[in-house]
Amino acid sequence: MEFNDEVVKRIRGLIVFAALVVLCFWRYDIILDVIRFIIHVIFPFLLGGAIAFVLNVPMNFIQRHLFKPERIEGKKYLQKLARPVSMLLVLFGVIGVIALVMLVLVPQLGETFINLGRNIQRFIPKLQVWAAGVFHDNPDMIIWINDLKFDWNKIMDTGINFFTQGAGNVLNSTITAARSIVSGLTTFFIAFVFSIYILLQKEKLTRQCKRVMYAFMKKSRAEATLEVLALTNKTFSSFLTGQCVEALILGSMFVVAMTILNLPYALLVGIVIAVTALIPIFGAFIGCVIGAFLIFMVNPLQALGFIVLFLVLQQIEGNLIYPHVVGGSVGLPSIWVLAAVSIGGSLMGIVGMLIFIPIVSVVYALFREIVYLKLKQKKLDPGDIE
Repeated sequence: MEFNDEVVKRIRGLIVFAALVVLCFWRYDIILDVIRFIIHVIFPFLLGGAIAFVLNVPMNFIQRHLFKPERIEGKKYLQKLARPVSMLLVLFGVIGVIALVMLVLVPQLGETFINLGRNIQRFIPKLQVWAAGVFHDNPDMIIWINDLKFDWNKIMDTGINFFTQGAGNVLNSTITAARSIVSGLTTFFIAFVFSIYILLQKEKLTRQCKRVMYAFMKKSRAEATLEVLALTNKTFSSFLTGQCVEALILGSMFVVAMTILNLPYALLVGIVIAVTALIPIFGAFIGCVIGAFLIFMVNPLQALGFIVLFLVLQQIEGNLIYPHVVGGSVGLPSIWVLAAVSIGGSLMGIVGMLIFIPIVSVVYALFREIVYLKLKQKKLDPGDIE
């Protein structure tokens, strides 16, 4: 074997790589501390990138429809205003949604909790009467149910004491609490400013990133990386848009249907189902359990009617709305959707459920292209293989 410069360079690279691997296993605690420190430092910028990605979807929609190319062609002032105006409209929309939630949902939640306490107090005597008839041969069960007591004021006092005393013990001091709040607000402010910069300068940043990639990578690898990034962006954007629209439609359907049927907590249950429906497959059923429990405290028969309503609307949503709104936006078979939700939920909880479907979809699409390319190289037709 001839030891030319290329071979020596590869051997040197393997030695350095092996040394780094040994170092990582030998002093893994230091490596983990370094990784945590780096993540802590760059977290505001990661958060800013995530905010920019989410806001970019509605901003592109507004800019594409409000400032059409043929409408602003030759008008420089409109071309300059298109991006800032679209971004401001999105920000005003987000602020408006938050204000609406604070003004409508929060009072509704407060009233719901108060009514829930009263309903539970009225429900326990009914439960005791029902248990006396069903468990008349089991005196221990009857005694246990008769001992059930629900003191809403005591529960409220316990909660207040926890937040005034328990929270103080956790935070140790008011100074620590204030420092945590200031740190969180600072992080969010930096992330928000960074996201605004990304949205306003995204074309310039894209060009800069491409130049860096072409400067330090081979042209073929740079082009392949850009293709993967474009596929990832398209998949995530389609999935995010589809899920949000689908959740909004489903929540609105529940609000309208429950209002027509005169079921309690129509607005609250509709919002809960809309939020939980963002979680694929399992989300809407979580909202169903919450809604059924709330209604059950008021009227068990109406709770049964709500479950029937949920099953009907879920069938309509699954067979008519979801295929047209979300459809094949992620291009992932159902079995892999279930696998992505399960794995994502195990690793990262609810956030993992949301992001693992587009991630697995990108991996699935890339792997499918590799398989087709390998079959083409072997002069095999994928359609002929069964």
